[in-house]
Amino acid sequence: MVTLKDIAKECGVSFSTVSKALQGSSEISSETIKLIQQKAQDMGYHPNIAARTLRTNRTNDIGVIFEDKTGSGFQHQYFAKIISGIQQAAQEHNFDVTFTGPGTNSTYDYYKHIMGKSFDGIIILSADFTRPDLQQLIKSGIPTATLDYSYDSNHISILSDNRQGMSELTKYVISKGHTKISMIYGEDTLVTKERKECFLEILKENSIDIPKEYLVQCRYHDPDLSEKTTKQLLSLPEPPTCIFFPDDYSALGGIKVINERGLTIGSDISIVGYDGIMLTSMLIPPLTTFEQDGVEIGKKMTSLLIKNIENKTEPIQGPITISGRMLAGGTVADLKSSR
Repeated sequence: MVTLKDIAKECGVSFSTVSKALQGSSEISSETIKLIQQKAQDMGYHPNIAARTLRTNRTNDIGVIFEDKTGSGFQHQYFAKIISGIQQAAQEHNFDVTFTGPGTNSTYDYYKHIMGKSFDGIIILSADFTRPDLQQLIKSGIPTATLDYSYDSNHISILSDNRQGMSELTKYVISKGHTKISMIYGEDTLVTKERKECFLEILKENSIDIPKEYLVQCRYHDPDLSEKTTKQLLSLPEPPTCIFFPDDYSALGGIKVINERGLTIGSDISIVGYDGIMLTSMLIPPLTTFEQDGVEIGKKMTSLLIKNIENKTEPIQGPITISGRMLAGGTVADLKSSR
């Protein structure tokens, strides 16, 4: 079995340098880390997990809570990007990632389940953050990072810039001459609240009043429900000229209805999505949307969590917001040029 001493001898460095390099320590230069990690791989080195756990009192394992109510699992393209970022950052720091969740178990208790495991930290991507068992878990002292939800200053929180996204999209649609703008929004979450409030604020700033029928609650990542809602909106006596969907995948349901009615997207009717998934960028015309930087979100929350695991006494930064970018696409008609 190849040991750290064997690698140190081959690289001409100390035992401690090898140990730190394999952990990706910032005390070692990136060139040295790359050299030692490559040498370890070439020599067929495999870490002794049991020995490492005894030595550091850590398992280098992060638990990830991901409740998927849509049934999409890891095929949910937005969360797939975040998970990819988590895995990349974890691998860079020699951490493992284990997914956990209730599945179909209605009596599942996060606190009891996770405290019975040996996770060094927890990432909460998608869940009911107000659940008593999650609140108990947060208060247990285990290092935690959350997505789009902030418990308090003692826990890491990464937020996607929902105000930036909704502001840019709404202003863009208004700049094209639209005043009959409808919004199909998702479940009652902080993300939904923030996006809806921003949408209405921008309309008010531009002296645009919309009927209450233009605001319809739906569900994220549910094209079937969006299909029904789109039919409802297009059947109004005075239908909107532009429809905002809660996310790109949900917009597919609306696109189906629009095509069935013989309408041309980007001409007869305008639509806007959210997330910036690859699938809708390949449509003709590409969907107008806001691309969230999922990979960066995953990397940031994981690297900060590992930093907190390795040094629990270091102050945690406040909620960190990750910006995205608007993709103009071609699904919003320019009503000003057609007048």
